[in-house]
Amino acid sequence: MRQNPSFAMTDVEELRRIIAANPWATLVGRDANGVTASHYAVLLDPDRDDLTIVAHVGRPDDLVLGLGQQELMVIFQGPHGYISPGWYGDIAAVPTWNYVAVHLAGVPELLDTEENLRVLEHLVAHFENRLDDPRGMWTPPNDEAFVRRLEAGTVGFRLTPTRVTAKRKLSQNKPDEVIENVIGELQGDGTYANPALAAEMRRAHDARLAARATAG
Repeated sequence: MRQNPSFAMTDVEELRRIIAANPWATLVGRDANGVTASHYAVLLDPDRDDLTIVAHVGRPDDLVLGLGQQELMVIFQGPHGYISPGWYGDIAAVPTWNYVAVHLAGVPELLDTEENLRVLEHLVAHFENRLDDPRGMWTPPNDEAFVRRLEAGTVGFRLTPTRVTAKRKLSQNKPDEVIENVIGELQGDGTYANPALAAEMRRAHDARLAARATAG
């Protein structure tokens, strides 16, 4: 993803927020046959406060992604949606797409069996804890033999990125009144209503207004 200084995201806490809220990620790697993209749930490493992530892939995705042998790119897609030029008012304009995306790249560290089991347990617990009656990795009828067979079919990894590219393109190059109108359209009930994108735009715009007031 080409970086644009006007839309760059650099705050680590904001990047962690986007990653945590959008765990269904795209993994991009390659082998001798070319580039492969795979899709997996990816979480922030619970033992770190940086952008280190943990996940697993099913065999043989580890081979086609070149996992642990070369750079892997992991892409997180935040809220995104269509923006009509009609929302800008009576000015010359063209359609666009607003979005938030985070790209992390680096050579991942492959995990041993016990570490991989911990990552798998963390993954299950992370998503199951939203349920009234959550099931853990080891909850019966899952027994040790079943869990060990499951683990053997996966390859866990930890990635501390050496390259980070993150972009928040949310109409911040437009006047305040245009931004407010776009947010209003996204919050409405029209064809392109998009509450999640509206909330992300509101968050970013309010932060810019607060920074502007402080600087002024």
